[in-house]
This record gives sequence, structure tokens and C-alpha cells, in this order.
Amino acid sequence: MKLQLLTIYLLLSLSTWSQELFAVTEPASNRPAGSIGFRVDNSVMDELGTYTINYHLIPEIMLGLSKKLMVSGNVFFSNRSDVLKIEGGSIYAKYRFLSNDMLQKHLRMAVFGRISYNNSDVHQEEIAMYGHNTGVEVGVVATQLLRKVAVSSSVSYVKATDNGNNNKFLYGLDNSKALNYTFSIGKLMLPKEYKNYRQTNVNLMLEFLSQMNMGSGNYYVDIAPTVQMIFNSQSRVDVGYRKELHSTLLRTAPNGVFVRLEYTLFNAFKPLSR
Repeated sequence: MKLQLLTIYLLLSLSTWSQELFAVTEPASNRPAGSIGFRVDNSVMDELGTYTINYHLIPEIMLGLSKKLMVSGNVFFSNRSDVLKIEGGSIYAKYRFLSNDMLQKHLRMAVFGRISYNNSDVHQEEIAMYGHNTGVEVGVVATQLLRKVAVSSSVSYVKATDNGNNNKFLYGLDNSKALNYTFSIGKLMLPKEYKNYRQTNVNLMLEFLSQMNMGSGNYYVDIAPTVQMIFNSQSRVDVGYRKELHSTLLRTAPNGVFVRLEYTLFNAFKPLSR
């Protein structure tokens, strides 16, 4: 009886975790405690007004330090200088401070922050700590799970500074701060019924991303539909497309395809606490 209850709990936990793995944003839920995740993000973006394709490669390692705290670090690669080279990296942390959990539904909230360094040229008014700008981002995120549907929303403050190698932030100190807003919804499509953790999960998700510059008042709104597949509850593949809906911000390459590959090792180390 205890084994059956443990199996049911494990299946529900894995299915819940997989439904909240959004492709562009992070949910309030953390990585499983004691886990190590390996991720590779690939973005192929069409530079506006040219025939140039911008490729960004971001490998990342993620640690579930406890059930409430996770940290990650990544490295930014880009071909903006006509060759693929390292341009910087970032450190990210998230702390879950609220968990209201019930069977097949829960509400969670977390605070998060990112410190980024980048030595590429500052080429757009949009501020992006994930591969473009040097600076900081802090914010809060809330995620609601209702059976097979997960809804998540976040708001964050970003502050850009000069990029490395004397690449100045060109738009002035007043325009170096912005607010980011996100809204994400994902639904588990397959399997229809959980029987074991080896079943392949197929999730469909739709994410909206927006930024408003606190100095100029300029903004953008993007949409990002994604198909996500999770194999053996450990391997993950996301394929999506990010499309600008409207923008008054100067952006060089807002539209393109992204592919995320991820693998998780569970119980890789002893967590700080259960």
C-alpha cells in the first residue's frame, strides 16, 4: 500500500513539474531538490532590414539546492561578429516563498534575480539580460496549476549598464531601466492518463512577453507559441517561434525560431533541506 501511494505521488509530482516547464519564462515552481539540469538554448533570429541571421547559443547548468531555492549559470555565444564566440554570461537565482498545494492543483509564488555580463556591442533600445546587456534583473512570479493547465505571470525590473570592452549603453541613463511583464499558459495534451513516468509528455503553450522602458515609455509585445516534448521524465525538447506583435522600441531581431534541449539528473546530490 505504501509503495502504491509513493508511486502515485511520484507520478503526480513529475506530471505537475513537467506542465510548468515554460519555454521562454520561468515558473514559480523550482527544480526538484537535489537535481542538476543541463540546458542548451538555440535561437535563430531574422535581423530586420538585412539578410543576416542572428544565432544565439546559451548552454546552462541548473541546481535545485532545496525545494525552495534554485540557482543556475549560463554562457552567451553569438555570431553577431560574423563568428560564433563567447560574449558573456549570467547567474540566476529563484526563491519560492509561497506554496498552496492541493491534489492536482496549486498556487506558488517566487522571487528571482539575474546578474548578467555581456561584452557585445549595444545595438538595440530593448534591454535583455539573457544574451544582450550587462546589468541586473529582479522580479516576482506567480504560477497556478489547475489539473492539466498551468498559468504563470511575472513582473520584473531591469537595469542596464555599459557592456564590456567599452561598449557604452547608447540610449542614456534615463532610458537604462525598464519593466518586463509576462503571461504564460500551458496545457498537457498527452498522455491522457498517467500510468508510468516513462510516458512521453506533449505540452502546448502560449506565452506573451512585454517590456516598457521607464524613461522613454516605448514598449514591445511579443507572442511565443511552443510545442514541448518530455521523454522519460528527464529529457526535454521545446520548439517554438517568437513573433513581435507591436513595438515602439528599437529592436534588431525580434522574430525567429528557438529550440531548447534539456536533461535532468534527479537525486544528484544531497539538497540543503527537504
